[in-house]
Amino acid sequence: MGDAGAAEAGRSRRSILRAVGRAGTMAGLAAGAAGTLGGLAAGGLLDDADAMPGTPVSAIGVPTDGPWRPSPAHVDVSWAVDTSQRLVALTFDDGPMPNWTPMVHDILDEERIPATFFLVGARVHDNARLIHGRMDRHAVGNHTWAHKDLTRMTHPQAYRAMHRAHTTIAEVTGKEPRLLRPPMGNIGGTTLSAAGSLGYHVVLWSLKMREAYLGHPPGRLVDYIVDNTEPGTILLAHDTGHRDRLVAIRGLPAMIRGLRARGFEFVTVPDLLAASETETATA
Repeated sequence: MGDAGAAEAGRSRRSILRAVGRAGTMAGLAAGAAGTLGGLAAGGLLDDADAMPGTPVSAIGVPTDGPWRPSPAHVDVSWAVDTSQRLVALTFDDGPMPNWTPMVHDILDEERIPATFFLVGARVHDNARLIHGRMDRHAVGNHTWAHKDLTRMTHPQAYRAMHRAHTTIAEVTGKEPRLLRPPMGNIGGTTLSAAGSLGYHVVLWSLKMREAYLGHPPGRLVDYIVDNTEPGTILLAHDTGHRDRLVAIRGLPAMIRGLRARGFEFVTVPDLLAASETETATA
């Protein structure tokens, strides 16, 4: 074999070894294999220097090299619930804000339906007057302090983002949040480890308002929501944001009437989860 051939063979072997190494890394992460985080200081929190090469620290599901056991020792994640009952949970993210939050509450009061609000802690602090006296029939959830991506944070950063919001939401609303919706719906290791530390149930969604795609004519979005809601659906809406989201807010009364005509009852996310648990227990 000539020098050129030998060099090419060497490059090929190195490429194969790199590919095998990457595959082994992924398999090790998926299986939670021990020993993948060598070189850590005993009992120390992981940081960027400690994480496996190529693995962001935010992806690590166990945030410490020492003993780790949050209480409770598990985290549930729900996109929807399994139920035969025609129940749907309407949820709102990102508020409270002066632009649309009062409009949403007015509609819900008029229709006499409950919803679940995933609140941003800093906005609760700044706009407490908007929700004062208006949350009685509604449930609250934690949407972090400043709506930043938890999957890009270390465990301590994610914990602080949740805990600060938790305290503020409880103080302002009088209700302690037990649900977490991570911003953008992004879930990483730090999302789950911090949620576990605070005893949260992580709640995503199975159907959302698609205002940018279905907003014109407005009835198109109403039909999409009414036609695609199933028993146990968790429906995502927003009470602040881009102007195109106003299409969904203005269409709420028609959506509510349409779903009621199909026999659906609106409940909070905690009530939806409880209904599913009761149904499972008696099956």
